[in-house]
Amino acid sequence: MKKNIRMKKLTFIIFLLAGITAYSQQDPLFTQYMFNKQVVNPAYAGSREVLTIDVLDRIQWVGIEGAPHTLTFGAHMAMRNRSVGLGFYGYRDALGPAINQGLMATYAYRIFFEQSSLAFGLQGGIKYFDFDWNMIRVKYPDEYFYPREVRRITPDFNLGVYFQSPRFFAGLSSKQLLENEYGISETSSGATSFTRLMRHFYLMGGAIFPLNDIIAFRPSLLGKYVKNAPPQLDLNASFQFDKTFWIGASYRTMHAIAFLAEFQLKPWMRLGYSFDVYLNELLPHNYGSHEFRLGFDVNVYQFRMKTPRYF
Repeated sequence: MKKNIRMKKLTFIIFLLAGITAYSQQDPLFTQYMFNKQVVNPAYAGSREVLTIDVLDRIQWVGIEGAPHTLTFGAHMAMRNRSVGLGFYGYRDALGPAINQGLMATYAYRIFFEQSSLAFGLQGGIKYFDFDWNMIRVKYPDEYFYPREVRRITPDFNLGVYFQSPRFFAGLSSKQLLENEYGISETSSGATSFTRLMRHFYLMGGAIFPLNDIIAFRPSLLGKYVKNAPPQLDLNASFQFDKTFWIGASYRTMHAIAFLAEFQLKPWMRLGYSFDVYLNELLPHNYGSHEFRLGFDVNVYQFRMKTPRYF
């Protein structure tokens, strides 16, 4: 009987943690958002005009077993009709035994002005939640421990607006518009229920200030709001050297700082890295977070491109 009670408590804790995960990790966090905007705002698709491919791997809270690990892959480009941008991205976001995955297709339409453009974007796709019971180590397994299937497939949509000029960009977007059921939680009666996706709102902006022929300064920000959660703000300041190398730092509310760099290895290939430090209770228990990014630009339609490409 004691074993039965113990296993019920363990199952309750597992499902409770998964429910918390489904809420807090609904939308993966990226430090290098300024180089990977399609994941935040669908209206960005096609704004670089070339075929842009991005792969990003984020390893969070190194040293803590089961900490978040996020991998995303995406591509977007302007069509021969440059007003139309198409793209997609997929991701896998794991925290402990809870695994979130998704695949989103992107459409954007741009209105051109003399020195700027205004784009409207839509994303649609599916999100898939799974729970890997193989990661659960039971000290005293017995017949009372019966893992349950908790897989869930959910459709989702995102909207965005994005403005860009040679020296400035700004965007507003909303993700998880449908607020469908997703993830798992445990009710007081012991039944399993699905938590609901929360609608996220993002505000981004940035500018470029050439200081001389070699150095340019680029500040940017990303604000995030989710109902029943404190607003989050990411402030970044970066410098570009000789049009080939970016280096900068970010401050994120919730007591985190980050250092990041991007290298233009070839005219068509970029490598990015960032390192986050959390200045809170997690500080003594982990070795920070690492984020690696690899980007490619392919001029499919041989458009006349602007150099350098700040945004």
